Amino acid sequence: MPGENLTRDEARARAKLLTVEGYEVALDLRSAVGEHTGSGPRTFRSTTTIRFRCAEPGAATFADLLAPSVTSVRLNGRELDPAAVFDGSRIALDGLAAENELVVDAQCAYSRTGEGLHRFVDPEDGEVYLYTQYEPADARRVFANFEQPDLKGPFTFSVTAPEGWTVLSNGTVDRVEPSGAGDSAATSHFVPTRPISTYITAVLAGPYHHESDLYRRTLPDGSELEIPLGALCRKGLAKHFDAGDIFTVTKQGLDFFHDHFDYPYPFGKYDQAFVPEYNLGAMENPGCVTFREEYVFRGKVTQASYESRANVILHEMAHMWFGDLVTMEWWDDLWLKESFADFMGAFALVGATRFTDGWITFANRRKAWAYRADQLPSTHPVTADIRDLEDAKLNFDGITYAKGASVLKQLVAYVGQDAFLEGARRYFKRHAYGNTRLSDLLSVLGETSGRDMATWSRAWLETAGVNALTPHATYDAEGHITELAVEQDAAESAGSEYAAPPRGTLRPHRVAVGLYRKEAPAGERPGALVRYARAEVDVDGPRTVVPELTGAARPDLILVNDEDLTYCKIRFDEGSLDTLRQHLGELTDPLARALSWSALWNLTRDALLPARDYLELVRRFAGAESDIGVLQMVQAWALSALHHYSAPEAREAAGAQLAEVTLSELRQAEPGSGHQLAWARFFAQVAVAESELRMLSGLLDGTARIDGLDVDQELRWTFLAALAASGQADEALIGAELARDDTASGRRHQVRCLAARPSAAVKAEAWDAVVESDRLSNALVEATISGFDQPGQRELLAPYAPRYFEVIERIWQERSIEIGMAIVRGLFPAAQGDAHALEAADTWLDGHPDAAPALRRLVLEARDDLARALRGQDCDKRAAAA
Repeated sequence: MPGENLTRDEARARAKLLTVEGYEVALDLRSAVGEHTGSGPRTFRSTTTIRFRCAEPGAATFADLLAPSVTSVRLNGRELDPAAVFDGSRIALDGLAAENELVVDAQCAYSRTGEGLHRFVDPEDGEVYLYTQYEPADARRVFANFEQPDLKGPFTFSVTAPEGWTVLSNGTVDRVEPSGAGDSAATSHFVPTRPISTYITAVLAGPYHHESDLYRRTLPDGSELEIPLGALCRKGLAKHFDAGDIFTVTKQGLDFFHDHFDYPYPFGKYDQAFVPEYNLGAMENPGCVTFREEYVFRGKVTQASYESRANVILHEMAHMWFGDLVTMEWWDDLWLKESFADFMGAFALVGATRFTDGWITFANRRKAWAYRADQLPSTHPVTADIRDLEDAKLNFDGITYAKGASVLKQLVAYVGQDAFLEGARRYFKRHAYGNTRLSDLLSVLGETSGRDMATWSRAWLETAGVNALTPHATYDAEGHITELAVEQDAAESAGSEYAAPPRGTLRPHRVAVGLYRKEAPAGERPGALVRYARAEVDVDGPRTVVPELTGAARPDLILVNDEDLTYCKIRFDEGSLDTLRQHLGELTDPLARALSWSALWNLTRDALLPARDYLELVRRFAGAESDIGVLQMVQAWALSALHHYSAPEAREAAGAQLAEVTLSELRQAEPGSGHQLAWARFFAQVAVAESELRMLSGLLDGTARIDGLDVDQELRWTFLAALAASGQADEALIGAELARDDTASGRRHQVRCLAARPSAAVKAEAWDAVVESDRLSNALVEATISGFDQPGQRELLAPYAPRYFEVIERIWQERSIEIGMAIVRGLFPAAQGDAHALEAADTWLDGHPDAAPALRRLVLEARDDLARALRGQDCDKRAAAA
């Protein structure tokens, strides 16, 4: 990674100097197929012509390129010596004219890390698939450029590839010509794009399965808009590909955004490609969106998975306007695209698709991500201080996405939906194909709402941390409320040298306060816990009275932030918490239930609720949870509570109790339902007793059966992974399963299962494969780490804690940032889960103050999670002793 970074100051200086007029990029990808005979990386030819203006003739600057070699560099007709001007990451340019033309002919490397131009060979049929992924700054791995978001330009691509391949880019194909080299290859020439940033350009090539459709719409001026739609995946996944559902959600989203944005989709066609070994969920390349192929479901999944995929489709589509049409000037304002896309994904999901409960998922899943991130030592304001590209890479986090989206949801409540959407419409028209900062958006929102957006921004966008809201009520002798107040605290959040936001920030919140009691009104089941009173109030400062609820009958539960209008941690008064302990499953409103589950988990993470109490709630009430997405989230939290927050001496008994209840729920679940599938997967994660493992083995070999449970290939791997981690599946059994499923997905599962086996030799082999070698692709690195890190194998993993701290600086220097992040995060000794690992982390941090800030941030975050878990364990021990 040395020499690859770009600072904000460098980018700003270059932006003042240069204006890009256009790029012509020619890629020759014929080398992707056939044997690789060279000793170095497999490469392809990349020829780039950049035309640009310079505000100060005679000045010097640089172009960006990460490539094994450069054949030639020509600036304004003058040949430059590549050895003299290219240092491996930059091309030095001096003596610039007012009008310039730079031509760079280079040999660029195919990637196995998911960065740049990724090359994947399908083990099922030997076919080669290529795709690009650039954000934030990996286009320079494919062609020479000025790699920063505010130096936009139109791009004209031409791609030479084996004949018969599908070749796509951002624009439509203008023409396809024989390569003229006497081989079976062809060159696809694409129409120029509109001005876009380098990081959202895209190329995809290979024998992809391709389905098509067409979107039509009559615009307000009476003209007809037609958008050709494409959906692609590997040939090996074609039998699982439900392109029809993808096209349905796509058309619903396009209708929704056209209705609300009043700006026609600006990039012509709309292809969506599901690609292998993808590092992200998806990427918003205009006209050529890429997704991880796990969204092509090989087996039965719950409706939560379909909802998640639809949300991602709509998230990326929102980027066509927020991010692609109008782009942030620098990564400080990454939220200008990601927060909006995250909010708009949920907004459109609820408003346009069959997933009308999308805000429940948002409250329960997305905001949990934000709450965790906002209490880490690396917490930062939504508008962050991004000093360089390494900072930018790590800021694709729960604050930029989910907290930012939550803040926008609060903003809609603050200014009103109509003013918010009118502000968006003005923003697009005013800044189309340009770059913006925070002030540009606040300006239009101030115009449309009449609100003081500067004050709102300072409170919500420019400070870090999460507030906690707690209700306090007093009652008269008859049990009626005499006063109900909402008290606001600045929730704890560890500071660090990486980010030291001001503490004690109290924000204005628009919240609903709901009063619930046990009653049986018409249409509700007996004993239901239902809302009987509600009031909205502007909470501002440490204490706010809610006068509208004075005189109301005494509630069993007071729910602050009912309906999830604001971003905060919910606390409960003692009576409300007692009610939830006894009657959580009787809350009839699914959003109120989801908010309660989330609040209870936050109490557990904050060591205010013992893990044993949370697990008891799961055992008692998870089986009654009707929302499948909430159930799966609750199950995931239960695993964390068991493995990380429970007192070590209590884990075995707690795990046995959880497994017993899980098996009971599995047997009672409706046959063939999503709930049955969710309980089956969860059972595999908690099964430890011999009888439970025999049940998993029986489900695999057909000697055991649960009515309605289809043990398809994906579920087989889930069961086998549990057996492998418990020592019940050896290499031969795992190999036999691979023979049933010798596909790319099957090989990832195989690698994970092999690394999960409880053997010192296995762990040593897995460690060496990831740490001491770079032979594994990004997907197999991820699978190996996942198998290596088993919470039930603490003694086997303990020797790797000191080794981890010995190697991480070398890993960070030698590997790409994507692989470096995976290793530093994934191999942190959290599974060891004790004070020795915490002490080792502190020793490393104290002894390496000058380590790369991004590396320190990763270690700080992992260290904080471990410290939080240890506080939770102490809380659980105290509860046991009480």
